[in-house]
Amino acid sequence: MPLILVLSVGLDSSLLEARNNILRSAGFLVESALSVKEAVARFLAGDFDLVTLCHSIPKKESDRLTCLIRASGSRTPVVSISGNPGQWDAFANATLEADPDKLLIGIREVLEKAARAWIPLSCNQHTVVSTSQAPSQYVVGPNPTLMRQP
Repeated sequence: MPLILVLSVGLDSSLLEARNNILRSAGFLVESALSVKEAVARFLAGDFDLVTLCHSIPKKESDRLTCLIRASGSRTPVVSISGNPGQWDAFANATLEADPDKLLIGIREVLEKAARAWIPLSCNQHTVVSTSQAPSQYVVGPNPTLMRQP
């Protein structure tokens, strides 16, 4: 398996560390962020293959972070980890159960799907374009949207 770098985001340090240990034991390289602000900074400074969002992050913040990732033009898949069966995240590539075996199977499926093709998603009714489609015309704007550069 090639080295896969995961940005693991959560607000509960014990949950985050337990999840990171599961990911590391499966061969993933993991960087952690204990806040959305830290996650944005790490994401923009890194080259991640996957972002995982813990259920400890409030929905509004989780949605905003996912939309910012999309608006950046990144093709990095985002996985939301649910604390409740049946919970679903409309902006993430997948919503996975916290059970370690199911989580790892789901992550592998998401990575395989992302490797085959990437389809831009829409956040808050703003279509997100990849940077290859608009390399210098757009920048990430507030509330996550794309803004045309002057």
